[in-house]
Amino acid sequence: MRLALGEPFPHAADVDVITNQRKSRIAVFIPLFLMGGIVGRLFREFGITVSMTILVSMVVSLTLTPMMCSRFMRSKHQVRHGRLYGLSESGFELLLAGYRKSLDVALRHHRTTFVVFIATLVATGYLFVIIPKGFFPQQDTGLIIGTSEAAQDISFKETVRRQRVLADIVRKDPAVATVSLSLGSNGTQTQNNGRLFITLKPRNQRDVSADEVIRRLRPQLDKVEGAALFLQVAQDINVGARLARTQYQYTLQDANLDELSQWALKIFDKLSALPELRGVATDQQTGGAALTLTIDRDQAARFGIQPQLIDDTLYDAFGQRQVTQYFTQLNSYHVVMEVLPELQRPQRALDSIYVNSPNTGEAVPLSTFVKWTREPTNFLSINHQSMYPSVTISFNLAPGVALGQATAAIQNAEAQMGAPATLIGNFQENAQAFQASLASEPYLVAAAIIVIYIILGVLYESYVHPLTILSTLPSAGLGALATLMLFGYDFSLIALIGIILLIGIVKKNGIMLVDFAIEVQRSRGLAPVEAIREACLLRFRPIMMTTMAALLGGVPLMLGAGTGAEIRQPLGYAIVGGLIVSQALTLYTTPVVFLYLDRLNAWMTGAASVGRRKAGSATFLVRPAVGSNSGD
Repeated sequence: MRLALGEPFPHAADVDVITNQRKSRIAVFIPLFLMGGIVGRLFREFGITVSMTILVSMVVSLTLTPMMCSRFMRSKHQVRHGRLYGLSESGFELLLAGYRKSLDVALRHHRTTFVVFIATLVATGYLFVIIPKGFFPQQDTGLIIGTSEAAQDISFKETVRRQRVLADIVRKDPAVATVSLSLGSNGTQTQNNGRLFITLKPRNQRDVSADEVIRRLRPQLDKVEGAALFLQVAQDINVGARLARTQYQYTLQDANLDELSQWALKIFDKLSALPELRGVATDQQTGGAALTLTIDRDQAARFGIQPQLIDDTLYDAFGQRQVTQYFTQLNSYHVVMEVLPELQRPQRALDSIYVNSPNTGEAVPLSTFVKWTREPTNFLSINHQSMYPSVTISFNLAPGVALGQATAAIQNAEAQMGAPATLIGNFQENAQAFQASLASEPYLVAAAIIVIYIILGVLYESYVHPLTILSTLPSAGLGALATLMLFGYDFSLIALIGIILLIGIVKKNGIMLVDFAIEVQRSRGLAPVEAIREACLLRFRPIMMTTMAALLGGVPLMLGAGTGAEIRQPLGYAIVGGLIVSQALTLYTTPVVFLYLDRLNAWMTGAASVGRRKAGSATFLVRPAVGSNSGD
């Protein structure tokens, strides 16, 4: 690049800039390598991938790029450029002239510029505190999973009928392509539960998102009597394998089963009333019923009928006894004995099922010596977690509500109810991983900044100059957080990845400025203000080029569409917003911070001469040809 501009070849200082930038960028990811848990593994893969990319880029920049320049680049006196090049260079010269004037204004009014930097720092911290926190962005994968729930004492036949009614309502929605369903008890559900797998049409063939489809179906599904359908959008990234009725889970545990059942109902009713939640459901099954068979042994004895004979007869009728098995060339078939479906109601079964009397040899109806009584069983199923009885309450988020707001509302609601100390409530799966990541986010960012400071301090052999480079970070954080809030995104782990990337991208502006300023101070004996001013003007082109390259790289992520694009969009918005605000501010605040810290360094070390202190007292003055010498 220098050759094309008619400048000398780069020397060792330029190589130092390249290596320092790469080393400090890799240092950003060192804390990510040490994170634990599922989120830590996710960040570790990301950090290793980016770090290896940076290493390869450094090798290419120091070897292949100079060779290619020597073969293809020519001096500007040997190359005739076209009109487009001339227009672009004229535009850049106008931009540089405007920056030169505005930079001189910022240096003259250094106190105001420094106040802007402090305000940026405070605003970044404030936005980080108030921005809604989330786990992963809600995706539209085109697949909705539904869990149906009927009355706990319902018959299987009636459960099938109501499941089909729910499926027919879903199938009529214009955004739905196919609906498949399953029914019956298994390891995760009881007989009154069913599953619906709803495939939506491609995103370009429907006018609503998957979440909007759920909200559109909800009023129609609520009209179905005796059955409820809980819907959630399937996500690409899930923590844990437990499939609840809705997306996020809150589990209650208690050694006392009766106390757990009582408080689980109270907490469920309380959470159902929270405006931050939607689709609140519970896996508590305490409304089941049982049919108790009572044998009049005296009456049965008159006919010579033993209880075992009665038990075998009932098993033949209702136990699905396998009596034989047929084999063919392609398959085998089990023959199962049972009474006709219309005779399976208890009262009709007593009158229609007969037992042969060993005494008389006649068939005697069961109703002669057997009676049925219907009694509640209280518990259709009892779930356990960590060996203790548990009840899991699942929920979706209301529109515009972040997961952090929902978890805080749940914790506040439970605290207000005054639950006993023996009742333990914990978030599970995605919500649990979110809480763990939320607690580590500030430490992760702080660790990345500390590691960068240590690396830069070793490279520059200074305690002060790394602070100048790190002063570029608050404006990037401000831009990223403000952009996310402006476009309605919460601060998710994907946005955190964007912040980590910004730390590595933005500080290269400070490295280029500080490195050049230190070099000209040592080699040419320039005063700090002249050194940093010359660094800003000469490094303006590469700073703009690298920033625009990174910014344009984030635009496709920000504007991306298609299935699952929602998970990438916060990354794009964070990068683009952070780079825009950082570029607008750091070109002015970084020189001022450099000068203030240079003064502080001279005062702390006490090694500066009287002449240097006099030069330092005039560091914020600019040439009279540019404007007035008056300060703030």
